[in-house]
Amino acid sequence: MTNSFALMEEEWHVLASLLPNGWQGLARELGAMRRARGEVRTPELLLQLLLLHVATGLSLKQAVARAEIQGMASLTDVALLKRLRTSEGWLRELSRRMFESSRFANAARAPSGRRLRAIDASTVEEPGATGTDWRVHYCIGLPDLACDFYQLTSVKGGESFTRLPVQAGDIVLGDRGYCHRQGVAYVLEQRGDVIVRMNSANFPLLSMERNEPFPLLASLRSLRAHLPDEWPVQFQANDRTWGARLCAIRKSVAAAKRAKDKIRRVANKKGKKFRPETLEFAEYVFVLTTMDRSLLESHEVLELYRARWQIELCFKRLKSLMKLGHLPKRSDASARAWIQGKLLTVMLIERLAEEARFFSPWGFNLTSAQPLEGIH
Repeated sequence: MTNSFALMEEEWHVLASLLPNGWQGLARELGAMRRARGEVRTPELLLQLLLLHVATGLSLKQAVARAEIQGMASLTDVALLKRLRTSEGWLRELSRRMFESSRFANAARAPSGRRLRAIDASTVEEPGATGTDWRVHYCIGLPDLACDFYQLTSVKGGESFTRLPVQAGDIVLGDRGYCHRQGVAYVLEQRGDVIVRMNSANFPLLSMERNEPFPLLASLRSLRAHLPDEWPVQFQANDRTWGARLCAIRKSVAAAKRAKDKIRRVANKKGKKFRPETLEFAEYVFVLTTMDRSLLESHEVLELYRARWQIELCFKRLKSLMKLGHLPKRSDASARAWIQGKLLTVMLIERLAEEARFFSPWGFNLTSAQPLEGIH
């Protein structure tokens, strides 16, 4: 055994102690080990190889070369890709269980009988002289953290709800990049609903009573203290007029200051000017939803959007991880498994950050350390 592999084995015990109980058995139960032949005969080694690829940014060829140099295993890049593909369900279940026990899970609950889905996109910058920049559009179910949609485009591919296959009853969460009338109308046409952060610049709203432009800023100014409120609104798209609700709340002084400072910082960096009302809009959080009020009150709408905001740290880390590595592009199953591996890495990072505050002098949690198969 090489010194580097011995060190990795030692650190692996710490990492493995953060995984859900029974994670090795799940590998066999969910089919990840059905190709258990050759040198990869344990869930531990399989997960080490998969993380070597998805978590570090190494290509498949680089990952298997590194594995052989470190004395872990000898296999081809094609074999590792096949194992990644068959591990999708295992990686998804590990991510789900880690998310369920995380600080984010309680905020991500949909009304009974409805499916909650968060859509996002990220640029993947493949390394090397032949590397290509891509944009990955993906949708993550909450709270199961399952990647149920994936699409690959050029970096010019814009964010839109219209990319997403929507089923009746779906509740789709999106940030400002998805606040487009045609996209919201598309979800409604599929009998789904949206909760999306409003972009006041490109989503004109109409008043319900007079069919005139909705007085957005004046309405926001009427908010009392930090109590949520809402207004019925309309918007026009696809040759129809659609009804919706605008739910809003005033930010704390500290949160408003951070938002305004960011606006000034970005404007200075880009050498651009901003309108005075842009700073005033930064004093509020306002969200558009098509959910009926009988299903969700305004504070519940804002809480559900908070689920999207609260896991934004996960998305940001996921985006950072996606920028590392070569995305499998020949198979949707391979790409979904790659994303699930990235999500598992995010949850491991979150757990490590939490556990780091309470690590013992010897560097790991003694009660959660588990014996690993094949390692003595």
